[in-house]
Amino acid sequence: LGAPIRVVLAGAQLAFDAVNAQGGVNGRKVKMVSLDDDLSPDKAVANYERLLGEHRAFAFFCCVGSATTAAAAKVLTQSGAPMVAGYAVSDSARDKAGGAAYFVRATFAREAQALVQHLTTIGVSRIAVAALDNPGGAEVVKLVEAALAAHQLQAVTSVAVKGDASNAAAAGKTLADSKAQAVIMYLGGTVGGEVMKATAAAGGRSTMFYGMSIVPGDVTAKLVGNQTSGLAISQVVPYAWSDADAQTREYRHLAERSQVPVGYLSFEGYLNALVMVEALKRTGRELTRPRLHAALKAMRLRVAGMDVDFTGAGNTGSRFIEMVRVTQDGKFLR
Repeated sequence: LGAPIRVVLAGAQLAFDAVNAQGGVNGRKVKMVSLDDDLSPDKAVANYERLLGEHRAFAFFCCVGSATTAAAAKVLTQSGAPMVAGYAVSDSARDKAGGAAYFVRATFAREAQALVQHLTTIGVSRIAVAALDNPGGAEVVKLVEAALAAHQLQAVTSVAVKGDASNAAAAGKTLADSKAQAVIMYLGGTVGGEVMKATAAAGGRSTMFYGMSIVPGDVTAKLVGNQTSGLAISQVVPYAWSDADAQTREYRHLAERSQVPVGYLSFEGYLNALVMVEALKRTGRELTRPRLHAALKAMRLRVAGMDVDFTGAGNTGSRFIEMVRVTQDGKFLR
């Protein structure tokens, strides 16, 4: 997750730099400090405590990972510091963070439901699942199975794929042998592309692939070439190349000026930062953590055509999902 999160944070910095150039939020400049925890829960907790103590962090933003977030929930609760816009955090870890965290992007359950709904609508019933061989992947498999069950279906097969893609060939053969019409993928980095290539090599050239938002379409397209025509992804933020929305146009202007790659990763970071800035504005000049929590819990806003609402019982603000198709050169089509 190191490479994508750097792009996400670069997108967020665009928004923070823009507000700082205008004098900051209620006269205060926003400073983002990032520490790497290697996705280790113990190191994550140490980093949270270091950020609170040494760096005097007021709040947390865009923290990464499921086990790391779950482990840090106690620190968040004890300090009273809110965490906004976590990235790659499972639904169960969101629950463990409880009232301490506010997640912008839709849940993986929502992605699973949207993907299954789309596939059944176009007449696809033989659906397989390929997920990372870790607790987060196992959780996503259950979410997809629950979404399928709601349509009186069950997965024709599910495969757990190692993070280094070392068993991609075996996974691809299992998927090809299953005669699945479509495969729902929860695979980050290059792993999805390796599984797609292996499935085609084992005879599954007609298989369609539908990736969850962690699947990087551009990276996958470089790996699979012509087979990219069978790839679609459920995105959790709006189309970054839209000309209809002013905030989206402003994002692209800032990204191009700062040489930040325009795409879903940096756009998600940018939108997350807009939510953070708006929460700080609503907190007012008297900055306290309880006041920031209150501002977040009362927040409803629309950013770049996406509704964010934290006023409900849960701690996830958006239900936005949009299906996009990936072209052979790694571009996205709505």
